[in-house]
Amino acid sequence: MIKLILLYVMAAFYGFAGINHFLNPKPYMALMPPYIPYHKFFVDFSGIAEVVLAVGLLFPATRTVAAWGIIVLLILVFPANYYMAVGEQFAGLSAWLRWGRLPLQGVLILWAWWYTR
Repeated sequence: MIKLILLYVMAAFYGFAGINHFLNPKPYMALMPPYIPYHKFFVDFSGIAEVVLAVGLLFPATRTVAAWGIIVLLILVFPANYYMAVGEQFAGLSAWLRWGRLPLQGVLILWAWWYTR
């Protein structure tokens, strides 16, 4: 029962985060490292991916693929989280917030991996 509840929590988390890419794109744009081109495209793409993967989690037939997709997405956005941790423009934010996102990625990957089995 807990696993099912956490599945819905995860789906809601990624669904709302994906929608937020379009409602409030500025923070996501700011996280894009300068060496990655086409910032708007990748922010939009990751938003769409999060919504699609969130919906995929809700159906048993697509759940495993969606969970693997979330793992891949989390790996792909890791450079943005690292950029936030070391970027000078983020120095005004708490170090806990900036650096805490990095190990949180691992927790989120493990959470998604739970649904690949």
